[in-house]
Amino acid sequence: MGMNVGNSSSDDVMVDMNTTPLIDVMLVLLIMLIITIPVQTHAVNMNMPVNSNQAPPPTPPEIVKIDVDFDGTLYWQGEALEGRGDLQVKLYRVAQTPDQPEVHLNPNKLVEYKHVAMVLAEAQRLGVTKIGIVGNERFMN
Repeated sequence: MGMNVGNSSSDDVMVDMNTTPLIDVMLVLLIMLIITIPVQTHAVNMNMPVNSNQAPPPTPPEIVKIDVDFDGTLYWQGEALEGRGDLQVKLYRVAQTPDQPEVHLNPNKLVEYKHVAMVLAEAQRLGVTKIGIVGNERFMN
């Protein structure tokens, strides 16, 4: 370590430590540390599914369409029903199938809600689970 000492004639003495060798040693140690650390791979092994063409593509569900006209007339797949009894028989058949078809209830904009509520209540009572009202965007305005 070298020290720089001012001339002896002045009163203030300046003593500085030479830090260059210290920095050199630290840099060498840092480089050695970087070299000795092994390269780490951050790979995750995953078992990906195998593409098998053995499974058939899913079939679209069967859809049963029930329309309710403005006067409360019920239509099953476009055919007019005689009354509430016909609706009950048809909904019972739908409920008894192992893979129930989707029932789409399409009410007219002008129909009273009691007719729609009657269809929904009958479907629920008979065990129809896949039922929904379609065309709701008509009722926004």
